[in-house]
Amino acid sequence: MTGSDVPPSFRLAYVPGVTPAKWVRIWQERLPGIPLTLVAVAAAEAAGVLRDGGADAGFVRLPVDRTTFSAIPLYTETTVVVVPKDHLVAAADEVSAADLADDIVLHPLDDTLDWETLPGRPANERPATTADAIELVAAGVGVLVVPQSLARLHHRRDLTYRPVTDAPESRVALSWPEEATTDLVEDFIGIVRGRTVNSTRGRTTAPAEPKPSKRAPAGGARRQPAAGKTGKTAGKTSRGGAGGAKGGKRGKPRRRS
Repeated sequence: MTGSDVPPSFRLAYVPGVTPAKWVRIWQERLPGIPLTLVAVAAAEAAGVLRDGGADAGFVRLPVDRTTFSAIPLYTETTVVVVPKDHLVAAADEVSAADLADDIVLHPLDDTLDWETLPGRPANERPATTADAIELVAAGVGVLVVPQSLARLHHRRDLTYRPVTDAPESRVALSWPEEATTDLVEDFIGIVRGRTVNSTRGRTTAPAEPKPSKRAPAGGARRQPAAGKTGKTAGKTSRGGAGGAKGGKRGKPRRRS
């Protein structure tokens, strides 16, 4: 099978915490003949996967290298602290970074937040992954500050989380290599931007229905008379007089006196 014979497909990468189901469903409705394959990648590996052609586009966490990638920011996540349910933080609606000063704040190697200064006290070792850090929180070793979607992804019944008002936030974007903006990438951009199937900017625009022709059929169509009129007698009485309000009746002759 040659390259031109390979059926089209679309590969979509996504990082932990992102749920692409809504956009995938719209793709399947609009482009049922083109399969979409999901590619789960770690946040730190997303750029390499896109650069090496492992996916056509991806939901990633900003920032990305804008000299190589195009990106459409989608939303900003709330940052939360994950704690055991019996922790003092659980009694508050929200906390600040200063409220964590006495806690050991775990900082996994795959952390997605851009910290200038880490809150709390550092652990002796950095956990390899966010999943490992969650296990340590459950063991009472420390607390963990992450985007809210990751707290939900790693939900446990013995843990809870609260917003951290002054922590860095994580932004999620759709990104792809700028030099590989294919027609299918444009189709997916249209879906993410909320364009309708009839949008003039999308490739999936439905063709307009042809308007009925105003030309008369071959041979010419005879003009139809107006309703209530027939032939040459239209508008006249049966005796040939002009039709009036009383139908043109002839009155009786007057008797001479």
